[in-house]
Amino acid sequence: MRELLAQESIVLEGVARTRDDAITEAGRLLVASGAVEESYLEAMHEREKSVSTLMGNGLAIPHGTNEAKSAIRRSAVSFVRYADAIDWNGKPADFVVGIAGAGDDHLAVLQALAGVFTDESKIAELRAAQTPQDVLDVLAREDA
Repeated sequence: MRELLAQESIVLEGVARTRDDAITEAGRLLVASGAVEESYLEAMHEREKSVSTLMGNGLAIPHGTNEAKSAIRRSAVSFVRYADAIDWNGKPADFVVGIAGAGDDHLAVLQALAGVFTDESKIAELRAAQTPQDVLDVLAREDA
């Protein structure tokens, strides 16, 4: 995860208040990192229209459609935490992790996130994180 998530792509106080704005917020971090082309943002919204990316335990993982793979320059992840949960189709999302996976890289990212977000103590650590480094330490832990 350390190779995919830069400290600059971690936001501890997200400003979005709607699902669509949260997708854009996470996607803009991927664009700013140089990992994806601007067109990838629209593909993230298209994916959400076809299937919800809310995973449960306060986690949403917006990502682009398969057709948007060509807009990915390199695999990357963005992380946005919200003090007030985002209404994600009637369920809360406190953490929005944008994913751009070249090839099958997204599978390893999903596996790592599943390990973190099924562990209440790790979720609590992410809620309490004070710095982007704190977030990286939780997400990149060997046993995550």
